[in-house]
Amino acid sequence: MNKVYLSDNLKVLKELDSESIDLIYIDPPFNTKKKRSLTHLKTEQSESGDRTGFQDKRYTTTKGKTRAYEDTFFDYLGFLEPRIIECHRILKTGGSFFLHLDYREVHYVKVLTDTIFSRDCFMNEIIWSFDYGARSKKKWSAKHNNILWYAKDPKNYTFNFDQMDRLPYLAPGLVGKEKAKRGKTPTDSWWGTIVPTNSKERKNYPTQKPLWLLERIIKIHSNPGDIILDCFAGTGTTGEAAMKHSREFIMIEENKEGIEIMKKRFAAAEGIKI
Repeated sequence: MNKVYLSDNLKVLKELDSESIDLIYIDPPFNTKKKRSLTHLKTEQSESGDRTGFQDKRYTTTKGKTRAYEDTFFDYLGFLEPRIIECHRILKTGGSFFLHLDYREVHYVKVLTDTIFSRDCFMNEIIWSFDYGARSKKKWSAKHNNILWYAKDPKNYTFNFDQMDRLPYLAPGLVGKEKAKRGKTPTDSWWGTIVPTNSKERKNYPTQKPLWLLERIIKIHSNPGDIILDCFAGTGTTGEAAMKHSREFIMIEENKEGIEIMKKRFAAAEGIKI
């Protein structure tokens, strides 16, 4: 079942059967009105290096390949609307739809998505907070993303509570040894790092999301054997999370560089059509 498409996503979405997908996660461009770019940096320890790292060690930095795209849309809602309509059509009755945005457009897109799924189908707004990057001196630094969760049928959807990863209590001595050992379940506020620059997970691709984020969504909102779709697939993080937890996937990406990264990422898997 696993498939990767190099294509405009709207074209592929229109070709998929109605009510054929169990879980959809999309991470579209955020319409930042900026050029989004990421330059690969290679660092080597050197006494005469240009950077200072952990324990005041010095490192020399060498710049590698830069990947970039223009994140500007004249009509952002007009761009998203037909894609969200198709996502609603292909989603199974018991399926869930996750839409990952940030503060710039999330409020406008929620109103749009409410009209497509209906307000009764809106289940949660998840706030993913992280602490990385530059700090603003003119306003509160933006260090969170917004993830909107819709169930196609608010009375019939997958929510595997027992599959939640557990978090440590901040004051374990107040809850008893058994609870402290088990940990607490996450809320709608998720704290977790972005993909670290020195991580093996890092694919040196703008806007890459961490694997743990997609694993949490997939484990809780789908079951083994289900079909997961991501039509803004990037480097295939959603596909890797799906494979890791015995789900099938459909990835759609129009950037050839993303597809090349996915080929390497999925190289050990079988039955993937690109």
